[in-house]
Amino acid sequence: MKQQFISLLKATGRRGMDTVIDYLDKGGFFEAPASINRHLCRDGGLAEHSLNVYRMAMMLREQTVAMRPEVADSLKEDSVVIASLLHDVCKSNIYKKAQKWRKDTQNRWEQYDTYEADYSRFPAGHGEKSVIMLLRLGLDLSNDEILAIRWHMGAWNLPFQSYEDKCNISEANEHPLTAILQSADLLASHILER
Repeated sequence: MKQQFISLLKATGRRGMDTVIDYLDKGGFFEAPASINRHLCRDGGLAEHSLNVYRMAMMLREQTVAMRPEVADSLKEDSVVIASLLHDVCKSNIYKKAQKWRKDTQNRWEQYDTYEADYSRFPAGHGEKSVIMLLRLGLDLSNDEILAIRWHMGAWNLPFQSYEDKCNISEANEHPLTAILQSADLLASHILER
């Protein structure tokens, strides 16, 4: 899985990609879970989730271009690869293994292995943090890729956002890559990975 992930990223030929791959490798990306209590909460879950998003996004891209050929320039394959595989780079190096207690089926306490998240080192928003990290690592991102990664969570946390953010997501959704990534992430995490 790790080699496929790295091969896909390298095949984009994007400036700065080697630095990003090195960071992912050293930052624990390939060992991290996708979440602490939802989809793919296990070692390697984050890389698996990202590959699922990639597969779903490529399928959606193919179908969208077949139905609307004029959007092909807005849905370049390398952009789909980059946005889908790197949308959750913000989850690198935040998960720690932990043990917690819960009641079993017979109402007895049992200890179980899980994860905890520590956002204290860089408490930025989810999509924004991924974009900032990638830019800091020197990855050359297009505006469409920045918007797609920034808004990949869709309107999930918009009740807590400003009016300006609500307008921004509406505008961002006019970009086909943003809509493809949001849909692929949702389908992967809520259907494929349950």
